[in-house]
Amino acid sequence: MEKDSTVIKKTVENKKSEVKKPYSQGFLLILATIFGFIGGFAGSEISQVSTGGVDQTVTREIITGEENLINTIASDVSKSVVSINVTGVSYTQDFFGFSSPRSQQSAGTGFIIDKDGLVLTNRHVVDEGTTAVEIVFDDGRTAEADVVGRTSSSDPLDIAFLQIKDADDYDLAPVALGDSDELKVGDKVVAIGNALGEFQNTVTSGIISGFGRDIEAYSSNGTESLQNLIQTDAAINSGNSGGPLVNSSSEVIGVNVATAGAENISFAIPINDVKGLIDTVLETGKLERVYLGVRYISLNEGIADELELDVSEGAYIPEGSEFSPSIIPDSPADEAGIEEQDIITEIDGEKITDDRSLVSILAQKRVGDEVELKVNRGGEEVTLRATLQAAPEQ
Repeated sequence: MEKDSTVIKKTVENKKSEVKKPYSQGFLLILATIFGFIGGFAGSEISQVSTGGVDQTVTREIITGEENLINTIASDVSKSVVSINVTGVSYTQDFFGFSSPRSQQSAGTGFIIDKDGLVLTNRHVVDEGTTAVEIVFDDGRTAEADVVGRTSSSDPLDIAFLQIKDADDYDLAPVALGDSDELKVGDKVVAIGNALGEFQNTVTSGIISGFGRDIEAYSSNGTESLQNLIQTDAAINSGNSGGPLVNSSSEVIGVNVATAGAENISFAIPINDVKGLIDTVLETGKLERVYLGVRYISLNEGIADELELDVSEGAYIPEGSEFSPSIIPDSPADEAGIEEQDIITEIDGEKITDDRSLVSILAQKRVGDEVELKVNRGGEEVTLRATLQAAPEQ
C-alpha cells in the first residue's frame, strides 16, 4: 500500500509541474471539478463491475467446490463398494398346504473392510435362504463369496459378513472407517450403492437429518425392529442396502439399511455400532454377537410418565413371565444380579439415552469383555459387573 501511495503521489506531482502558469487559479479549479466528477463516476462504475465480478467468482467457486467434494468422495470409495447378486430359495404353499421350493434372485450392496476380502453388508441382503453369492467389483469383474455370518432376525443390528473366495487374485481396496459419534446434524454425507439392483455404484448426496431413530423395517423376509439409526436425506433406494454412508473425509460412518415411504427419509446403521463385530470377525473368522441377556424398554419422558418412573433415560427391565422372562437364566445379566424393574442407566460410564441405546453401546464391546453397569433400583444407584458372552444361536 505504501508503494502504491508513492506512485500516485508522484503522478500528481508530475501533473502539477506540467501546468502552465498563464492559466488562472479559477480556471484550474473548474477543470479540477469537471475531471473529479468524471473520475468519480467512472470509479463508481468500475467498482460496481469489479464487485459484481467478485461475487460471481465466489459463487462459482462454492458450487465447483461442492461438486469436487462429491466427485472426490465417489472416486475414493467406489473402488471399495461391491454389488451383491444373491441366489436363494424360498418356499411357497399350494392349495393343499404343501410347501415347494423355488429359486429366487435378489441384489444388494456391500463394501470391503480388509485386503483379505471381508465384506460388510446387511443380513436381509443374504438371508437364511441364500445358496450362492456373487460379488461384482466396480470395474465389472466378478467373484464368488461365502457367508461368514449374520445377526439373528430378532437382532436390532441388521448386519452380515461375506468372505470373497480367492481374494488374493484381486487387488482389493478396503474402506476407511470413520467415527459416527462425531457426526452432527447438517453434516454432508454421500451414499453409494447398487440402486434398484441394476445401477451399480449409484452416488447420492445429502446431509445428516437426525440420530437415534428406532423403526420397523419391512422387506420380503418380513418385519425387523431396528434401533439407533442415523437419519439422512441422501437417497437410499432398493438395492442400496448394505452400502456405505460416507462423510466428507471419504470415511464410512454408516451402513445403509432402510428407506421410509416418505420422500427424502432414509436410514443407516452407525458404523461405531458395528466396530465390535468387525474386530471379532477379523480376529476369529466368525461372527459373535455380544449378549447381556435382558429384555428392556428404552425410556424417554413420555414412557417414564406412563410407567410412573422418576428416571426418564435408560433401559428399564419390565416384569417378565415364565415363558417370556425379562432376564434370561444363566445369562451375563442374570449372573451380574440384574433384577426386574431395574433401570440400567450407564455402561462403562457411558449414559444410555435416546441417541445411545443399550444395544448401541453393547455393539461396541467384544465377547469376553467385563463391563460396569450403573443401575437405578428403587431410587438408589447400584453398581454391578457383567462379563459379556456370545449370543446363543437361534
